Amino acid sequence: MRAPRPAASAPAPAPAPARALSRRGVLTAVGALGLGGLLTACGSDGDSASDGGGATNSPTGGGTWRFKDDRGTTAEADRTPKRLVAFVGAAAALHDLGIECAGVFGPTKLKNGKPDPRAGGIDVDKVTILGNTYPQFDVERYAGLRPDLLIAQMTDPPALWYVPEESAEKVESLAPSVGILTTKSSLTHVIGRFADLAKSLGADLTADPVTSAEERFKSASVTLRRAAGAAGAKGRGGLKVMVVSASADILYVAAPDAFTDLRYYESLGVEFVTPSKTGAGGFWHELSWENADMYEADLILVDNREGNLQPADLKKTKPTWARLPAVRADRTFPWAVEERYSHAGYAPRIEQLAAALGQSAPVSS
Repeated sequence: MRAPRPAASAPAPAPAPARALSRRGVLTAVGALGLGGLLTACGSDGDSASDGGGATNSPTGGGTWRFKDDRGTTAEADRTPKRLVAFVGAAAALHDLGIECAGVFGPTKLKNGKPDPRAGGIDVDKVTILGNTYPQFDVERYAGLRPDLLIAQMTDPPALWYVPEESAEKVESLAPSVGILTTKSSLTHVIGRFADLAKSLGADLTADPVTSAEERFKSASVTLRRAAGAAGAKGRGGLKVMVVSASADILYVAAPDAFTDLRYYESLGVEFVTPSKTGAGGFWHELSWENADMYEADLILVDNREGNLQPADLKKTKPTWARLPAVRADRTFPWAVEERYSHAGYAPRIEQLAAALGQSAPVSS
């Protein structure tokens, strides 16, 4: 999200979070931290509008389609959009709801050619990839898809995540666009906004895969609440969880209130380390490695995006990291900061966090 926005994957693997305020600056800094056929499967349930976003459409594709996005902008078309192009995380969320995109941009394939985790269940060999890293975005190829709608997440409205600043005007002139805000909000609200959009595009939100994923999400949330309660009852005041992203020069400590998923986990009782201060955007406290022990934690969640340093490497190369009590106790776990915003995407993450809390014990002083 902005600072972290869709952090991950910018030009070259760099740190995780972003510091600059411009779209290019945010993506570059954050960045590293990491024709076919468009099949629109059905998906629909719940109200087509939620908190300012609404749409009307005809099941047969006729009539007028409208959707009010999180910029307050209403995208319009004389029929339900079919040729969809989206930031890969948004496309993955829509896929979980039965809506397929013809083209995607953003981290879709890893260096080894395998799907990036952010692609979720998308068949990455069957979509047109307009750019895998920021600021790649093939405008000519995008135009060639004859897009009906462009969809992207936002962390710093009105900028659309991963749409390069220098080509944004041209890109947005080729088709209507929808931006969904994914930071400093409720996780369930953001998931609901993607559901609203999917329904407007023809999704059947009563389909078994959709309802099953929602039930798993709810069940996982109950499990996490119980695990957080048990963790809070453990010795020395319960368990403190610190969330970080690591680069060669800086350890970024996340402010839980800035991240939609962490906000949700906190509402279920998880106790996070809250930085004493943060940089631009309010996402991170940037620490030099000499000061990596500023905060005490019993469990550490580490940004797992490609381009960021991971626990095994950190333990070998950063002495201050190796000395942290949670690291010495082997209590570090992955944090999927750019998980797709769907029940199917987040249910496993919530289950994993609940398990991590269950495995941990107080280790900080």
